[in-house]
Amino acid sequence: MILINENYTKLPGSYLFSDIARKVNEFKAAHPAANIIRLGIGDVTKPLAPAVIEALHDAVDEMGDASAFRGYGPEQGYDFLVNTIVENDYKVRGLDIEADEIFVSDGSKSDTGNIGDILGLDNIVAITDPVYPVYIDTNVMAGRAGNLVDGKWDRLVYIPCTAENDFVPELPKQKVDIIYLCYPNNPTGTTLTKDQLQVWVDYARRNKSLILFDGAYEAFITEGDVPHSIYEIEGAKEVAIEFRSFSKTAGFTGTRCAYTVVPKALMGYTKSGDAVSLNRLWNRRHTTKFNGVPYIIQRAAEACYSPQGKKQVKAVVDYYLNNAGIIRTGLTDLGLQVYGGINSPYIWVKTPGSMTSWGFFDYLLNELNIVGTPGVGFGPSGEGYLRLTGFGTLDNTKEAVSRLKDISL
Repeated sequence: MILINENYTKLPGSYLFSDIARKVNEFKAAHPAANIIRLGIGDVTKPLAPAVIEALHDAVDEMGDASAFRGYGPEQGYDFLVNTIVENDYKVRGLDIEADEIFVSDGSKSDTGNIGDILGLDNIVAITDPVYPVYIDTNVMAGRAGNLVDGKWDRLVYIPCTAENDFVPELPKQKVDIIYLCYPNNPTGTTLTKDQLQVWVDYARRNKSLILFDGAYEAFITEGDVPHSIYEIEGAKEVAIEFRSFSKTAGFTGTRCAYTVVPKALMGYTKSGDAVSLNRLWNRRHTTKFNGVPYIIQRAAEACYSPQGKKQVKAVVDYYLNNAGIIRTGLTDLGLQVYGGINSPYIWVKTPGSMTSWGFFDYLLNELNIVGTPGVGFGPSGEGYLRLTGFGTLDNTKEAVSRLKDISL
């Protein structure tokens, strides 16, 4: 008899964005002439930067030359990309991250989910609420989340981030072992200052806890007191793993490249209390279950750091931030409560009146042909909110804001 991992049977029927896609497809089938503007899923619309395209072409030509052809590469990433990351993302900020602490991968979604492979099932996991669904679902799959009771998993510790606490997570009242933090935040678009993040690093050091820090949106930071890396915080190398991505910054959502930083100073523990290097464990997992990002993709990622690449990537980031600002201003002018859109491409809007998240989603889709993401899909504290993104085209963003002026609730 084939036994299954029964934790999968505990998951809700489908992934949040699959539900959204189904609703949109059903609407399109019923209204084929509708001009739908998609501001829901955080996919990009601008093409890859010219410097990236040039690097891709050059790398493809290399792969067609017997003298330059490359087969299997190092699973952790080629030196040319890893060393470029060290210099441009860390050393330039005065941070001492070494090449063998960086692991190139095919996406932060993969890594934030797969990191649980090296962590015990008895760990108590804390998540901010609302939260990126992958953090929860992968812990459900592993067996750390328990059972779904009244909309919450009974083994997870939920840390509400709401307007009432200015979206700043408060330290848990019970001891936790693993803490997921994402800043700039997905979905709320809010941030933590260095002092606010220091509180969490200090907590993790006192309790020998692990912070899983998702920094996928750091390139969108515009304010000075918002850290671009958790390693700007004193002591963070002892307690934090950082995830970074080229997806939203350089348009690699369909190209796939990211990296994870696991400092060698970071330790986990056996049940008997013996310290074990998490860098060593992740290296073992990475080299066993992952075959590396293709050479041509890594050359493309490297090109993001060239002088021209940096200018071109920044121009794309600024384009999306401008879109976010247009949405934020438009919604604010309507009298709605709006958050994010300053250090992030995400705008978090309070639904009008007593309307639910899915109710507002349905209204926007059916009446204005705009697709957002219902906040409750990110957790209980997301009820009563909707997420919009700045990743659309400028024309569509302006059109969406023009349509939003017709809201009548």
